[in-house]
Amino acid sequence: MKAYKDLSKEELQAVQTELQAQYQKLKEAGIQLDMSRGKPGIDQLDLSVSMFDVLSSKSSFKGVDNIDIRSYGLFDGVTEAKELFAEIMECPADHVMVYGNSSLNIMYDLVSNAMLHGICGNTPWCKLDKVKFLCPVPGYDRHFAITESLGIEMINIPMDENGPDMDMVEQYVNNDPTVKGIWNVPKYTNPAGIVYSDEVVRRFANLKPAAPDFRIFWDNAYAVHHLYVDNKVPMLNIVEECEKAGNPNIYYQLCSTSKVTFPGSGVAALIASPENLSDIRKTVTKETIGYDKLNQMRHVLFFKDAAGVHAHMEKHAAILRPKFEAVLDCLESELGGLEIGKWVKPLGGYFIAFDTIEGCAKRVVELCKEAGVVMTPAGSTYPYKKDPKDTSIRIAPTYPTPEELKQACEVFVLCVKLASVEKYMENIA
Repeated sequence: MKAYKDLSKEELQAVQTELQAQYQKLKEAGIQLDMSRGKPGIDQLDLSVSMFDVLSSKSSFKGVDNIDIRSYGLFDGVTEAKELFAEIMECPADHVMVYGNSSLNIMYDLVSNAMLHGICGNTPWCKLDKVKFLCPVPGYDRHFAITESLGIEMINIPMDENGPDMDMVEQYVNNDPTVKGIWNVPKYTNPAGIVYSDEVVRRFANLKPAAPDFRIFWDNAYAVHHLYVDNKVPMLNIVEECEKAGNPNIYYQLCSTSKVTFPGSGVAALIASPENLSDIRKTVTKETIGYDKLNQMRHVLFFKDAAGVHAHMEKHAAILRPKFEAVLDCLESELGGLEIGKWVKPLGGYFIAFDTIEGCAKRVVELCKEAGVVMTPAGSTYPYKKDPKDTSIRIAPTYPTPEELKQACEVFVLCVKLASVEKYMENIA
């Protein structure tokens, strides 16, 4: 079939009539699916259930520190957990601090404490007239929610297949002292699946911030989430590159096991320079006596080492790969050649980014919801939920069963077609 943009008014009307009939049948089918978040499926959660067996009433509850992990102490993490994260993320163990179950919690704490107390002796942000954050887009909605909730001005930074527009990043960071941070999901970005190029990582490491308390928030959430065992896309190590550049304090790197083991009961870690960690401990010691050391040790005993983590992630990939490929095959077979959408095949991560023609994303999501498929709200991948072109949609294929995913794809592509025809008909009228 011809591209929709090349159809006459009469042809568009005929296509619209046919699509509306198909859409009505789907609505009558009573489909109820929620694809609004990137949640692991039940079969993925089952991969980690034997973790509950590694600690029992017969365990010693003491590690290399000879401290009883059931009690107080080791508030910044058991040594074995620090060493495990250091091996996974390829950094020194003295750069690691292990927290509770959520890296989002760590990021909120870092930003809110910068507001209240400042970073490394600098003026608390709440005492400044203006604080700005750079936001590569499309990006992670919960990042933007943190900065928005604290009244921080957010600035869109466009991305291409290599990562953020570094000319813009450098212009802002190196010249504007009110720019205090930048959000990043550098590997298999949420939602586009991009991996930052070597040049982009090096340019980040070599920034010369006008603000001494500027920090790169390097949310490496999908560092080990490869979909293809034989194509694990490499990325330069931000810790090493920042040290080479003479900028050892410029970054905060985050990671967790949220989508490795259990999202509600995983373990999160902060990777930062010893100077940054020393500063951070001053506030963390006022927040908590310590995080869940039993859960930290449970993860250590379950995985043993980084090789154990990578072997575990291959099991995840075996479950997720067919789901991603099913969605991508559907998009190609149903929308290929119609020129009403763009997407990229990700090699890892948890999402597929889809771009509609301009002005259609909200309508597509609305049509999907009416047909029983709940998507992430359109605009969520932009600060303030304002997608200037109304094109960005995040597809989360991980949670549905294969049969549910087939239904969801059928609904989605039909809604894309219908919304696109409506838009072209508006333009003709």
